[in-house]
Amino acid sequence: MYILGVWDGHDSGAALLEDNKILFAANEERFTKRKLEIKFPYNSINAALKYAGLKPSDIEVIAFPTTELTKTLERIYPYSKEYHYLYRRRKIPKPTFEQFNRWLRYFFLQFGIWPLCGTVSKAIVSRQLKHIGFEKFKLYTVEHHTSHAATAAFSSGFNRALVVTLDGLGDGLSGSVSTFENGKLERHQAISSRDSIGIFFEQVTYLLGMRELEDEGKVMAMADYSYPFDFSANKMKDFFRVEGTNIIAKYHFYKQLKMLDKILWNTPREQFAYMAQQLLENVMVKFFSNLLEEYGIGDVAMAGGTFSNVKANMKVRQLEKLKKWFVFPHMGDGGMAMGAAMYTNYLLNGVSGYKFDDAYLGNEYSEDEIISALKKEKDLSYEHDKDKSKHAAELIDKNNYIFWFQGRMEYGPRALGNRSILAKASSEDVKDKLNLYVKQREWFQPFAPSLLLSEAEKLFEDVKGYDKFMTMAYLVKPEVKEAMKSVVHVDYTARPNMVGDENPEYKALIQHVKKLEGYGVILNTSFNIHGMPIVMSPEDAIETMKKTSTKYMFIGDYFVENKKGK
Repeated sequence: MYILGVWDGHDSGAALLEDNKILFAANEERFTKRKLEIKFPYNSINAALKYAGLKPSDIEVIAFPTTELTKTLERIYPYSKEYHYLYRRRKIPKPTFEQFNRWLRYFFLQFGIWPLCGTVSKAIVSRQLKHIGFEKFKLYTVEHHTSHAATAAFSSGFNRALVVTLDGLGDGLSGSVSTFENGKLERHQAISSRDSIGIFFEQVTYLLGMRELEDEGKVMAMADYSYPFDFSANKMKDFFRVEGTNIIAKYHFYKQLKMLDKILWNTPREQFAYMAQQLLENVMVKFFSNLLEEYGIGDVAMAGGTFSNVKANMKVRQLEKLKKWFVFPHMGDGGMAMGAAMYTNYLLNGVSGYKFDDAYLGNEYSEDEIISALKKEKDLSYEHDKDKSKHAAELIDKNNYIFWFQGRMEYGPRALGNRSILAKASSEDVKDKLNLYVKQREWFQPFAPSLLLSEAEKLFEDVKGYDKFMTMAYLVKPEVKEAMKSVVHVDYTARPNMVGDENPEYKALIQHVKKLEGYGVILNTSFNIHGMPIVMSPEDAIETMKKTSTKYMFIGDYFVENKKGK
């Protein structure tokens, strides 16, 4: 049986399952070039069908998540969704009645699923599916946090686990606690939307002049530039409390925003970010400590946008009673389509486990397609490269940064060695050059490392688990700080991509670097210009190469040199 998952909200996308296999998953932003796209995922759906060699008539079961009042209203009035997207991403002028609009949005967000919401949402989504050729299919709705929980539980590889979801909100909730045992997923607790630690962090992001639902990672990075202080001195310390296995907010959304704004008025930005990050970490540690005590289960699977905060994840990982952990790599709402499909497959067919060894689930391009794209470019020379991994390592060793485009596109927000920009881990000069010409990131944002799995314990403290998906922060060991200057943050933490056998070509490249440099580690950042989605196609890669005047690229089995490169 084929099951198609569809998500038409923040970071919309599609996922296709066949029995207990994940065939394809991608998000609409890669096709439309609008980061965190919110439009119906027509392109992602068509790409999934094309990859599997299917027609719409071959799909009998389709699932989608989230039928709360606000999401249903956005489906009825798509202009409101587009307007909020453009406003949130700062693509339009600040509205005259911004505060009233924000109050109105918070007012509606407190409502969950109302009567008829599911029926109306189903009718609208069904109509959109029929528009692209789907005819005889059964359409299922899946609750928001159930979708998150399904991705975490069913991809974790655990036989018995605690399953925790935390995010801004969805379907009236901001989190959930479930158990997964003997193939059965059972929810035990829900955290209301009013008590959302995710919304709190979004508000902090907004007040710092950044983009909500997008720049929360920048707040986390900025926090480390504050002078540290004890939690007792944190002006936000009473905004949330943990009671048993529940998180409770002191203030409602709008009052919380006003209180935060009052604190920011006479607080430096770095300290404000530090307070928010410290509060999040404090809440997460208490919450998970109580959960581990209450349920007596040491393995934990996690999903939801709050788990994109790798520093808070690190604090959770370090808890003594936590044995094994798994964070679903597309932890935010971009993973919703996958979760809806997985949970529907669980209900219909009892499937509760998927092999999830890698996240290479997107588009792939043939040699003919790559050559066709390259032939159109007069300023690019290219040649077949029999030993591209060794050649790439040699260029990296000589203080160059390179574009690396291979195989299937990664699913999720992290570049994991197929759509990556690579450089030396020990060179701050090449890091600065990369930032100047390509990434153009804020000064306080660090780059991340890819490293051989066999090097992980040599480079990092407290390695617990195999983090191939860049979902955790780790503290770099003192003796290797010089070797990792370009991939550590100011507090000497890093967010590593540990590379094993899931990507042989990429592993070979890093092995060659180890022979040249002494350590099997490189700088790895996503193949995109800041503010744009990660590249998808050869054409995207070439366009980025030209725009950034990048000199070297490895695409498929070809080495490309830009005659106008710097």
